[in-house]
Amino acid sequence: MNLHSVYGTANPVIGMVHLEPLPGSPKHSDSLQTVIGRAVRDAERLESGGVDGIMLENFGDAPFYPDDVPKHTVAAMTRAATAVSEATTLPIGINVLRNDPIAALSIAHAVDAAYIRVNVHTGARVTDQGVIEGVAHETLRLQKQLGSDVSVFADVDVKHSAPLASESFTAESFADQTDRGLADAAILTGSGTGHAADQSYLESMAAVREDHGLTTPIFVGSGVTKDSIETILSTVDGAIVGTSLKQGGQTTAPVSVDRVRELMAAAERVR
Repeated sequence: MNLHSVYGTANPVIGMVHLEPLPGSPKHSDSLQTVIGRAVRDAERLESGGVDGIMLENFGDAPFYPDDVPKHTVAAMTRAATAVSEATTLPIGINVLRNDPIAALSIAHAVDAAYIRVNVHTGARVTDQGVIEGVAHETLRLQKQLGSDVSVFADVDVKHSAPLASESFTAESFADQTDRGLADAAILTGSGTGHAADQSYLESMAAVREDHGLTTPIFVGSGVTKDSIETILSTVDGAIVGTSLKQGGQTTAPVSVDRVRELMAAAERVR
């Protein structure tokens, strides 16, 4: 995957738009139009602050369906993604929590998004939604059927989960997953939202990519801050940032343009 052709840089920083609860989810209260308006506001602030891309996800819909979300969720996310794509010039991505890559790819293809995030692309993970199995075989076949050029960003050892077997996730498993799962990019995270990935872990994954002759871009997908972004971009290819860009560093708060600018200023020192 050529990151520069999509983002205009070889070390992109992607900002998160965490959608508020959508219609039908337990915590939904405001109108869909209000939810979309706030998503557009955050997207515009991210662009104004200088990020290279945007990732949209149904963060407010907890507790999440483990896989297939209802049709009304797909419809609401399609409306939100359309509004965000029309409000910015940045490439956008879609993540349908907890793990519905078929819906994500369908939305992304419909709104001309650039990529999707898949939390469990291959293998199986134990999560608070139960055991989730990857459906890479279905996702990639749908991609082929649609003639879609939407890229697949796949989590490796995804946050808020544990391996199904007792054996810990290994660097060799990373190479196997990205090679056999045909993901366009790999995402490494800490243990949860806002939790940093261990630097030695990032270095080991970057090393195994080189050792196996892989070219799959690596992103860090949690716990990225203005203080860590330089080290991260010196180790791997890109970052997906949410919590630290919000007012007060609170995941559910609105995006702070000042925080975005501070992080991007740090990123520019190593790009």
